[in-house]
Amino acid sequence: MSKGTYYVTTPIYYPSSKLHIGHTYTTVAADAIARYKRVTGYDVMFLTGTDEHGQKIQNVAKEKGQHPKEYLDVIVDEIKKLWETMEISYDYFIRTTDEDHKRRVAEMFKILYDKGDIYKGEYEGLYCTPCESFWTDSQLKDGKCPDCGRAVQVTKEEAYFFKLSKYQDRLLELFESQPDILEPKSRINEMINNFIKPGLEDLCVSRSTFDWGIPVPLDEKHVIYVWLDALSNYITALGYPEIKDGNFAKYWPADVHLVGKEIVRFHTIIWFSILMALEIPVPKKVFGHGWILLEGGKMSKSVGNIVDPVVLINRYGVDALKYFLLREYTFGQDGLFTNEVLLNRINADLANDLGNLVSRTVSMVEKYREGIVPKSGSATAFDEDLIQVATAASQLVDRRLDNLDFSGALEEIWKVVRRTNKYIDETMPWALAKDEANASTLDTVLYNLIEGIRIISVLIQPFLFHTSRKIWTQLNISEGELTAWDTSASFGVYPVGTTVQKGEALFPRIEIKAELEALEELSRQQMAAAQGSAPKAEEKKEIAPIKPEITIDDFAKVDLRVAKVVAAKVHPSADKLLILTLKVGNEERQVVSGIAKHFSPESLIGKEVILVANLKPVKLRGELSQGMILAATSGEQLALVTADLEDGSQVS
Repeated sequence: MSKGTYYVTTPIYYPSSKLHIGHTYTTVAADAIARYKRVTGYDVMFLTGTDEHGQKIQNVAKEKGQHPKEYLDVIVDEIKKLWETMEISYDYFIRTTDEDHKRRVAEMFKILYDKGDIYKGEYEGLYCTPCESFWTDSQLKDGKCPDCGRAVQVTKEEAYFFKLSKYQDRLLELFESQPDILEPKSRINEMINNFIKPGLEDLCVSRSTFDWGIPVPLDEKHVIYVWLDALSNYITALGYPEIKDGNFAKYWPADVHLVGKEIVRFHTIIWFSILMALEIPVPKKVFGHGWILLEGGKMSKSVGNIVDPVVLINRYGVDALKYFLLREYTFGQDGLFTNEVLLNRINADLANDLGNLVSRTVSMVEKYREGIVPKSGSATAFDEDLIQVATAASQLVDRRLDNLDFSGALEEIWKVVRRTNKYIDETMPWALAKDEANASTLDTVLYNLIEGIRIISVLIQPFLFHTSRKIWTQLNISEGELTAWDTSASFGVYPVGTTVQKGEALFPRIEIKAELEALEELSRQQMAAAQGSAPKAEEKKEIAPIKPEITIDDFAKVDLRVAKVVAAKVHPSADKLLILTLKVGNEERQVVSGIAKHFSPESLIGKEVILVANLKPVKLRGELSQGMILAATSGEQLALVTADLEDGSQVS
């Protein structure tokens, strides 16, 4: 009989073809809680997916000469393959390009508009294209996007707005009356003090400067902006607003949204307000976990410091990686990743503690009782404590997992692992086997060890799926009555007379030094492949001929300035040329540049380029060009020379 329903979600991911351990952390946690709830008798809905609309995706696809959907299909397939490799047990994978989602979001927009919670206006503010986020001056960090540190640009356009400010008081009341709705506790204080109390501004929920998105149903020159589009996936996946019974009635409100701490603001302040406006319940909990960091900061593809989960799975197995992620770090806090920490955790917990326990126990049953598990006989002084620790564990694990304390839950299980290992040392079955007078006591010890391992195998199911089943194979039991979660609270369930059989080591011990060297070499190879292999020493790379020498006086005649691109468009008479408006200190310049093949106009806005400021103005195909911007070429590739300095700064 089902204990009820449980709905767990991850954020829908931006479609990057290279998801690293930091991305997988949320999904591994969601997978563990979904597996735990299923094995304890719940009807689970586990949702994940991809967020596929927006200017950034449109720009990238255009640069690649592809339609956005064509570009996305390949990447989404790669993401699904990663989740398959990591054995993520999701029930529904949603794409925001799914027709059902698009239709339902458009209907939600209309509901909010008809209600008066969405209105038309004009937006002028600071916009970060990579993050697809609007910011106020006070929210910027050193004048840059507070999330990614990149330059923002002034954007002015007609837009539709959601009345976020209308829900400020209700949000404050919610957070103050239900502090457990957002965890860890520090996140509540951040939302209240940094965003709600300073005052909420109405939210821009449409864009008209690009068209890759869901059209606004009453004004199709606008597309629905990412936060209304993407956040709504949690209910459109359940059929809302078209179907309000069925899965929506069954699973909503969600039991928990698991998100990274950097997007808590969107998943509480914005999402909760939208739900309030729709007059449907908010989620029961949002949990904003910390980041997995490398030395030098947060993992980032752009700085080349990512850790590839597939490489680790291929070397150590999916169970080992999942165990490490959930055991090593306190969910909710940041944690530092190093290869050495990973390998030491695998060796200590999985190879030594668990693997060795199973291996030597089954070996002793084979050696002393021909592989047949005996009936308990004479008691030992250590039986009662072992049984107490083993049978108390499931309730402690339940309590920990209900609070999303994955590391704590695994620690409770490992208390049983360590206690069972200690029981071997205390009872010394090898010594008991030397004297026939101790045969009855030896029978008790061997049975208790096997039963302790059975209980451990039941408790590790949500985290170590394959390992639990490998243990069952060695214990000669099948998934079913003997592996049900409730049986972990009872001691003496394992059937006497069952024949066990030793298998391969669950987790072979790793030679740390040699493995670290192998991982470092693999990392170097991956970096070289990602950046393009450098020419071999004996090869000579062809470069353009060096121009004739000049003197320092010649160079001093060139005035190079940092200039910010504030506008860009295609030349009306030449599709290979772009017309750029550059801000240089207190003046603006127009420059015509032959870079249309390599850059879309939108992708250049906000870039700080280098301008040859004293080049004699000329007309190019009828348009005045007041200078030239610097670029570097390699074969068919072209890159702009940029600088992170205030526009007008002189380059010397």
